[in-house]
Amino acid sequence: MYWWHALHFALWGRPELVEKSLNWFFKALGPARDLAHRQGYQGERWQKMTDMEANESPSSVGSFLIWQQPHLIYLCEILYKLSTKPGLLDKYKNLVFETADFMADYLAWDSLNKNYRLGPGLMPAQESHDPLKTINPTFELAYWHWALNIAQTWRRRLGLGENKDWQQKLDHLAPLPLHHGLYLSAQSATDSYSNDKFLSDHPSVLAAYAGLPVSNRLDPIIMGRTLDAIMKKWIWPSTWGWDYPMIAMAATRLNRPEVAIEALMMDTQKNTYLINGHNYQDPRLTIYLPGNGGLLTAVAMMCTGAENQQVDHPGFPANGEWQIKWEKLNKIF
Repeated sequence: MYWWHALHFALWGRPELVEKSLNWFFKALGPARDLAHRQGYQGERWQKMTDMEANESPSSVGSFLIWQQPHLIYLCEILYKLSTKPGLLDKYKNLVFETADFMADYLAWDSLNKNYRLGPGLMPAQESHDPLKTINPTFELAYWHWALNIAQTWRRRLGLGENKDWQQKLDHLAPLPLHHGLYLSAQSATDSYSNDKFLSDHPSVLAAYAGLPVSNRLDPIIMGRTLDAIMKKWIWPSTWGWDYPMIAMAATRLNRPEVAIEALMMDTQKNTYLINGHNYQDPRLTIYLPGNGGLLTAVAMMCTGAENQQVDHPGFPANGEWQIKWEKLNKIF
């Protein structure tokens, strides 16, 4: 599940459709709990790809991915902020807490650096990395930090004390990996911007500041330099349709509207929208819904801005060439 499959419903004023999407997690609860326990973890490990009964589907990639794990917390928080329906905290609290239990338990202690790390044994959203060697991907680290903090917030809202294990992990979480003034795709990939292998697939390092506010000590100035490096060096034919909205969202948060427009208008095959509205990727994949959901999410953010932005429609250049009208859109975090 991609978070903006459901997120754009909320941003476009349809939080009830977010809740409809969340019903899937109740169906998947048993298999997710079984998966976590079979691997020796607490809580629920959400599957990346499943069959109709929420059983994990065969994949040489999906079983290593972890970026889907915080999605449940993200969507529940969106619903809590936007819906007036009573009882949401009680309805979803166990899903939120067990999701966080896995996230905390999944972190490994790094005795050399005296912090908790992600990996090895994972593949980042940028799937060009070796799962057996990957440590501390930037996006996943930021998402882990943000979601565990939100889970603690849910405990406080319910009058419960903070979870001490979650807080211990948060207080000692590995920092976002840096090299030569840029955020790396992962700590284990110091050649992130010189090796073509790591200049392909999703530029998911930007997702650490696309759908998320500042988390895990992220520095927007450094993220701005990282955005510039990606725009200059990336191998665009290797990308996927949701990468362009993700870039636009990060650029909007960074108050770089020209880059947001450049990303959405980039003339490359994976950024193609057919006359029927589908985000065409290639002859094998002529329908790619993450691209459609990502585009709707990006446009909403470009109009409203993020919560901490006070500029009107910050995703569009203030050069007198744009006339922006919108209504009933909600701000993202």
